[in-house]
Amino acid sequence: MPLDSHRSAIFAFADTVVEEDAAFDPLFATGAGLPGYDDQLPDFSPDRATREIDLVRGHLAALSSLAPIDDIDRIALAVLQERLSSRLGLLESGESARIFSVIWSPLSEIRQIFELMPTGSPDELDVIARRLRAVRPALGSWRTSLEALAAARELPARRHVVGVAQQAATYSEGAFADFVSRVAPASSSDSELHLAALDADDACGQLSSWMFDALEPVTTNHDACGAPRYAAWANYWTGATLDFEELYAWGWSDLQRINGRMWEIARELLDSPKSLVEATEYLDHDPAQIIAGPEELLRRLIAFTERAVNELDGVHFDIDPRIRFCDARLAPEGSAAAPYYIPPSEDLSRPGTTWFPTLGATTFPWWSHASTWYHEGVPGHHLQCATSLLEADRQSRFHRLEAWTSGYGEGWALYAERLMNELGYFSDLGEEMGYLSGQSLRAARVMVDIGLHFELAAPRDLGELSGLGDCSGKVWTAEMAIAVLEERAMQSHEMSVSEVDRYLGMPGQAISYKVGERTWMRAREAAKTRLGPDFSLKRFHAYALALGPMGLDSLEDELTRWDGW
Repeated sequence: MPLDSHRSAIFAFADTVVEEDAAFDPLFATGAGLPGYDDQLPDFSPDRATREIDLVRGHLAALSSLAPIDDIDRIALAVLQERLSSRLGLLESGESARIFSVIWSPLSEIRQIFELMPTGSPDELDVIARRLRAVRPALGSWRTSLEALAAARELPARRHVVGVAQQAATYSEGAFADFVSRVAPASSSDSELHLAALDADDACGQLSSWMFDALEPVTTNHDACGAPRYAAWANYWTGATLDFEELYAWGWSDLQRINGRMWEIARELLDSPKSLVEATEYLDHDPAQIIAGPEELLRRLIAFTERAVNELDGVHFDIDPRIRFCDARLAPEGSAAAPYYIPPSEDLSRPGTTWFPTLGATTFPWWSHASTWYHEGVPGHHLQCATSLLEADRQSRFHRLEAWTSGYGEGWALYAERLMNELGYFSDLGEEMGYLSGQSLRAARVMVDIGLHFELAAPRDLGELSGLGDCSGKVWTAEMAIAVLEERAMQSHEMSVSEVDRYLGMPGQAISYKVGERTWMRAREAAKTRLGPDFSLKRFHAYALALGPMGLDSLEDELTRWDGW
C-alpha cells in the first residue's frame, strides 16, 4: 500500500517527538542540525525536570495507541518505547540531575555546542552573540538545581563538584573570547560578539567561585553510587539485563588474557622488560612514532581515516560517498583526556568530526592513537552514526537522532578495532600494542567500574600495584583503579586519573564498551554458525548498521533474525 511522506503513523509520531525535543532542548537541536534554536540555551532549573517528565509521559501515552504496519515499524516502535521509558525512569528518580562531571554537565555541553555552530556570515555571528548572552542565565538556572541538590544532600562526590568548578575556572580565563577571536578575527573588542563572549567567560568565573565557596564544603568524598543506582544507569547505557557478578569476573579474566599478548610484544621490543610501562616509555620515545605539532596530527588523523575508507569500501563495507569524509579537530580547552566523536548534522552539511584533546602537548606518539581512530572514525563511530542518518527508509527520525545507546555505539566502535586487528591492520608492533592497550583499558573498566560502585574486593590474584603494595582482596579505591590503568592498560597518569573520575561520575557507562563488543562478536559468530557458507561479512555489516541504534538485548534479538541477505 502507498505510504505518506512519513511512511507510517509511527514514523510521523517519531518526527513529532524529535521536533518537540528540539524545542525543549536547544543543545540537542544544534547537535542534530535542527534549525531555529541556535540562539538559545536550555533552562537547567529544577522546573526543567518537571516539564521534561510531562513531555516524555505524553510521548509514551501517545505511543501506546499506535500499531506497527510491518517489521520496520515494529523496530521503530520498540526503540521509541525502550529509550523513552529509560529516559523517564532516570528523570522520575532524580538521577538525571544528580549525575554530572567534567565530561558530562550543562557547563561542558554549553562550551562544546559553540564549536558546532556555523560561523561563515554576519547573521550567523549574530546568532552566536545571542547564544553567548544566554550563557549567564543558563548557568544561573543550573545553579538553582545545584542548590536544590545540596539541600537534599544529593550532590555527586567532591571530585566531580571540584572538577567542574575547576573546568569553569578554566573557561573563565578566556574560553569564549578565544573562540570568538578564532571564528571572527575581524570583530572589534567593543563589538556585541566580543562583549557577549566576555560576559560568558565572566559567568563561568562566577559559577566556579560559587561552587568552590558554597558547594565544595557540603560535598562528601564517598564515590560509590551503590547497586540500585548503578543498575538503573547500566540499563540506560546498555539497554540490557546484566549479571554484574559475572561481568566483574569476566572483566578481570579478559584483562589477563589481553595482558598476556602485551607481554609477548614487550619482550619483542625490549630485552627482559620488568613491566609493561617500560614498553610504553620505549614506544613514547621512539622517533618513528612521534608526530610533531597539532596541525600535523590533524592532517595525519584525517589521512588515516581516508585510507581506511578507501581500503574497506567495497570489500568489507559499502560506504556511501556522502559520508566518506570525516573531519578531525582539536577539542576545546578543559575537556576530558580521551578523544571523542560528534556525528554529522541531520542534513550532512556539517561533517562527522573526531575531536582530539591535546592537553597542552605539542608532540604525539602515534602508536597509541591508530586503533583509537578506527574506533572514532571508520569503521567505528563515523561509519556507524553517519550510516544511520542515511537510513530514513528504515529508521525513524527519532531512531536516527535520539536513540543512540552507549552499549550499541561503543560496542560497535570496539568491535571495529577488533575487526581491524583481525584484518591484519596492526602489523606494526607499536600499533598492535596501542590496540591491546585500548582493549585492556576497556576490560579493566568493567572490573574497576563495578568494583568501585559496588565497593567490592579486588580479585585475590590482583597482586602488587606500584606504591600501594599487594592489593589482592582489598576493597577498591580510586588510587587502586588509577594504578591498574597505568600498569595493566598502559595509560598515562593524567589519562588514568581522568578515566577514573569519568567512571565515578557516569556509573555503568564504562562497562558498555566491552559488554557491547561482546554482544556484537557473539551475534556475528552465531550468524556464521547459523548460515555457514552463506555468511558474508560485508552483508552482515550492512544489515547490522542498517538496523540502527538500540539496546543490546534488542540488537542481539534482531541479529538472530537475519537470513544472510
